[in-house]
Amino acid sequence: MESFIQQLINGLSLGSVYALIAVGYSLVYSILLFSNFAHGGFLVTGGYICYYALISTGNNIWISGLLALCGAGLTAIITERLAYKPIRERTSVTLYLLIASMGMSIVIENFWVIMAGGRFRAIPPVLPTYPFKMGNLTISSFDLLVFGITILLLFGLEFFLQKTKWGLAIRAAAYDLRVAALMGVNVNKLISIVFFLAGLLAAVSGIFLSVRYTLYPQLGFITIKAFVAAVVGGLGSLRGAVLGSLILGTAEMLTAGFISSQLRDIVVFGLLVLTLLLRPTGLLGKAVSEKV
Repeated sequence: MESFIQQLINGLSLGSVYALIAVGYSLVYSILLFSNFAHGGFLVTGGYICYYALISTGNNIWISGLLALCGAGLTAIITERLAYKPIRERTSVTLYLLIASMGMSIVIENFWVIMAGGRFRAIPPVLPTYPFKMGNLTISSFDLLVFGITILLLFGLEFFLQKTKWGLAIRAAAYDLRVAALMGVNVNKLISIVFFLAGLLAAVSGIFLSVRYTLYPQLGFITIKAFVAAVVGGLGSLRGAVLGSLILGTAEMLTAGFISSQLRDIVVFGLLVLTLLLRPTGLLGKAVSEKV
């Protein structure tokens, strides 16, 4: 029983990181109806900015984290303005945006290969990672930190979407972007805010993943699992993205703990196929006319 609870805690921690990424995917999807595969690039950008800022500021995690969040958010806005805005102004076919996002993912990844090199880097030990005992359970302080910060950020995002003017505009645009524009919403500004929020959440994930593993230009590839979580929960649904991420993270860790770590990816992508076969809209998603 202790082993089960241990893996459950590990799964919730991993699922929390997936949730931050998956919510970013769902935010963009809910407005523009395409899956932004450049999201992994924002994650890597946040990780590298944090790494270099830590070295420059004497390991001040507050300044470094803030720079990473702003840097990744601005990178997301620049990516949207350079690659997606010209396309969405010419056509309403979102398939082109999907293809452009794949290209931008490679561009950002190679940018960091050129700037930082391809070797693995370890984030300085500025976040607590020591374990402590709770009965027969060993819980990592880092896992609790990840879980706590994720909850705070998701509550903050929910507050922004429910209680602010721009949050109301984003929710209206999620129903129909063109009607929101006719009602006087500045669509370009709204999309920039959505991309900034998505980039900010990706940067937090990038810092967490860099601490848990190591930092390298291809680290953003892990966002494919968060994308699977968003599909399982229902693309476009923020609550669905969180639910899908917690399910995926828990399933992954239980598989690794009780069956085999080599089967964890099979379980993850098996869940994706099962979801698409049984409920293509995901657990909390809604049907749309076009989905790419």
